[in-house]
Amino acid sequence: MVSAGGTARWREPVPLAPHVGPPWLRPLLDNVDKVRGAYRRRVPAEVLAMITDANAQAVAEGTGRDAAVLVLFSGPPDMPADGALPPDADLLVTVRASTLRHHAGQAAFPGGASDAEDGGPVATALREAWEETGIDTSRIHPLATLERMFIPPSGFHVVPVLAYSPDPGPVEVVDEAETAIVARVPVRAFVNPENRLTVYRASSTRRFAGPAFLLNQMLVWGFTGQVISAMLDVAGWSKPWDADRVLELDEAMALVPTDGEGV
Repeated sequence: MVSAGGTARWREPVPLAPHVGPPWLRPLLDNVDKVRGAYRRRVPAEVLAMITDANAQAVAEGTGRDAAVLVLFSGPPDMPADGALPPDADLLVTVRASTLRHHAGQAAFPGGASDAEDGGPVATALREAWEETGIDTSRIHPLATLERMFIPPSGFHVVPVLAYSPDPGPVEVVDEAETAIVARVPVRAFVNPENRLTVYRASSTRRFAGPAFLLNQMLVWGFTGQVISAMLDVAGWSKPWDADRVLELDEAMALVPTDGEGV
């Protein structure tokens, strides 16, 4: 494992240990290769074509940047007696500062651009998570990497790193100029049909809409919302929800609770 704090050795490749994942994560781990397909099914054909073209251009021009995000699940190591998802399982999510150049104010997995000295995408995801949330990376077990995905607005080729910790310890905002909120969100909050909706940008038509989650203190949408939605589908955790609940992005953001209630 990579050690935490100032002794972190991010230059070394970090091995994956899928066997460490708890039984309740097996439905996702055993089908991790299907997440990209589930993600792409949520993206309208016009948008998918645009992403494909932008990706090809970035590769041809050499302008794309490598990046990684940490998709960290926490929860008990054992399967509940009823075989269901543990009620205390959670997912680490941040909200980016409103002053950032890209994706300002957007909920995201901790992560960012790769450094030349990083020993691969797993090291990048762990380093960025430590820098953003102060998490003790020695408590984290990287399980698998998802296929690299391209995000046109920022030009990043992103590798989501799926990881697990039975107890990740305290997390917090480390740099307010970069991160506004750090939260361990219950997975049941994403599964709850009442928290699900579809959002679209004011400059787009509804055919560009994507899955979103209206949670306490945040609206999870865009790339992060699509990845979470795909993981729920692949793991078999999704429940039927109102697909006709479609809102423009600003309308949806106006519904984000500000009083600490809402999930």
